[in-house]
Amino acid sequence: MQSDYMKENTKEWIQYSTAILMIVSGVVLAFLSFFLNNYNITDGVLWYIAQALTYAGAIFGVSIYFRTKLGEAENRLRNFIRDEEGHHHP
Repeated sequence: MQSDYMKENTKEWIQYSTAILMIVSGVVLAFLSFFLNNYNITDGVLWYIAQALTYAGAIFGVSIYFRTKLGEAENRLRNFIRDEEGHHHP
């Protein structure tokens, strides 16, 4: 049981770490491109930043979406069980 929790926690840690790393790398690349390229950011750098933000948004968005849906399912199940127990005990 502890092993399953550690695996899930490790997976989330890796996802969040890579998402944050992508955002940071995009910001660093933008600053380097801007200051080392005569105050101009090239198309390739903008494309990389867009991909980094898309990746990070997907990681955070999907995680939040599934946690919300899981919470809704748990609440429905608890309400169903509570209602069923109420019907069986007069």
